[in-house]
Amino acid sequence: MLERLPIIWRLLAVVPLCALAACAHETASQADMAALRAELRAMRDQQARLGERLERMERSSAVLRARPSQAPAAPAPQAPTKAVAPQAQPPTSSAEVPDLTVVKLKPKAEPAPSLPTKVAVVEPDAQEVELFVSSSPESSEPASAPAPTLTPADTAALDAEFEQAVAALRTGNVAPGVAKLQSFAEQNPRHPRADNALYFAGLGMIGLSDHGGAALVFERLIQTYPAGDAVLDGMLRLAECRLKLNQREDARALYTRVITQFPGTAAATQAEQRLASLSH
Repeated sequence: MLERLPIIWRLLAVVPLCALAACAHETASQADMAALRAELRAMRDQQARLGERLERMERSSAVLRARPSQAPAAPAPQAPTKAVAPQAQPPTSSAEVPDLTVVKLKPKAEPAPSLPTKVAVVEPDAQEVELFVSSSPESSEPASAPAPTLTPADTAALDAEFEQAVAALRTGNVAPGVAKLQSFAEQNPRHPRADNALYFAGLGMIGLSDHGGAALVFERLIQTYPAGDAVLDGMLRLAECRLKLNQREDARALYTRVITQFPGTAAATQAEQRLASLSH
């Protein structure tokens, strides 16, 4: 009995070793199986890629076979210094096109010929000019006489006449002064003081309570001398005459015209004040 004990102990020691060996063998087999499966998947992926590539190559080959035959290659160009005419492509239609001769044009090195720029001036015939002038419609109308040139003595005399007419207004001789101013403006329409003569004549008529006549004089002033230095005051005075004649809308229009056409002036300021008073 004692002799069998070592054998039993040996058997008991061998059993765990066998179990460990079996476990190790099983673990190695599982690792090999995993590696084989991974390799199998890689081979399947590679096979799928090869199949796709083969399918693309077959489609490309079918497309190339379906295309018509290409035109022959163009001949090699000559030296780079010479111009080469482009070769015409064959027409897609079935109609035949005749061969055309290619012509090469080279620019001339010679300069362009100069053109004559001088033209001789020839005077027209006197008879033809006379016929042309006589046949024009304006030739039938009488030519206006040129404005007379005033001498310094004449200018001084006219200035004195204007001052005498204004002085008549100041001294109370209103009616004679108005007549002289109107006559001065009619006889000397191009005189620098012609617009002022009309303005003072209108003031004299307002002093005589002749607002209708004054309105006519101021209208003449505005129409005849729109760029004169008396036109703004004349427009204001004309608006006053319109108010005296119970023509309020015409007065409003005149004040508005002064404000819009001459903004920033003293006359525009007065027109704004008077227009505001009319609104109340």
